[in-house]
Amino acid sequence: MLRILSGIQPSGVLHIGNYFGMMRPAIALQDEGETFYFIADYHALTSLRDPQALRENSQRVALDFLACGLDPERGALFMQSDVPQVTELAWILSTVAPMGLLERAHSYKDKLARGMTSSVGLFSYPVLMAADILIYDSDIVPVGKDQKQHIEITRDLAGKMNEAFCAQIFKLPEPRIQPATETVPGIDGQKMSKSYGNTIDIFGEEKETRKRVMSIVTDSTSVEAPKDPARSTIIQLYSLFASKSELEEMHERFRKGGSGYGDFKKQLFEKLWEYFGPMRKRRQEILGDKSYIENVLTRGAERANSVADQVMKRVRAAVGLR
Repeated sequence: MLRILSGIQPSGVLHIGNYFGMMRPAIALQDEGETFYFIADYHALTSLRDPQALRENSQRVALDFLACGLDPERGALFMQSDVPQVTELAWILSTVAPMGLLERAHSYKDKLARGMTSSVGLFSYPVLMAADILIYDSDIVPVGKDQKQHIEITRDLAGKMNEAFCAQIFKLPEPRIQPATETVPGIDGQKMSKSYGNTIDIFGEEKETRKRVMSIVTDSTSVEAPKDPARSTIIQLYSLFASKSELEEMHERFRKGGSGYGDFKKQLFEKLWEYFGPMRKRRQEILGDKSYIENVLTRGAERANSVADQVMKRVRAAVGLR
């Protein structure tokens, strides 16, 4: 059976870019194999310095993942820090990781360009991510296009370990990229990201969600004039929620003219709000059971640790630590 791994950082409130880019495809993979989902609180320490916020964010991510359809009977949901073996493996991997390989990591350069302070943790982020993946003998890792290089680095490090110690310690995981939703645009047309302040939250209040949708950046084309659907952020976002016929109808109205961008934004909001309606209901149900999330995370950590223990026994024996 395929083993599939997904991770998400508890760095803030989850938005629809997180949902379509990572959460929905990851949840769908429950039907394909054995799934492990971890909340990457170790990774979050590279940018988050508020312990209370980290704890609250982690609980919120667990809540939102469960509300969005993760079935804890089929997939293990757990905190990254509840599997301490991952940091041990990260150190072992770092002993074979070439500096040049990490220096070429796009995400490190991008984060520095956005003003993040350089740190050893930020620089070695791909090594910890490789440990996250390899410690569960993962076969498939669903990622966005911008994370594909990290899977390549993981495969490189697994290969170097196998070669250095003349043993088949690790299998080589494969990325799974969803081409249709790999990049969800934000309200300004750039990739939706908390760092850009251009997000629409999955479970935001109705008034605020409507306000965010209505603030989507558009050009100055008049109401009467035809509009280009190929260049519209509204169309891109609407395509995530609408049926094929509904999307074609909006395309036609764009090209025909006579409708303003405000009308299309209202239509987008209604589809978005309707789409997440059942998930909002499920979220409220989960909140009514105070012990549910903790029990799910505890059971998930037990499953994850049982696999990690077996992998680390193999690793320690291969490198001579046991």
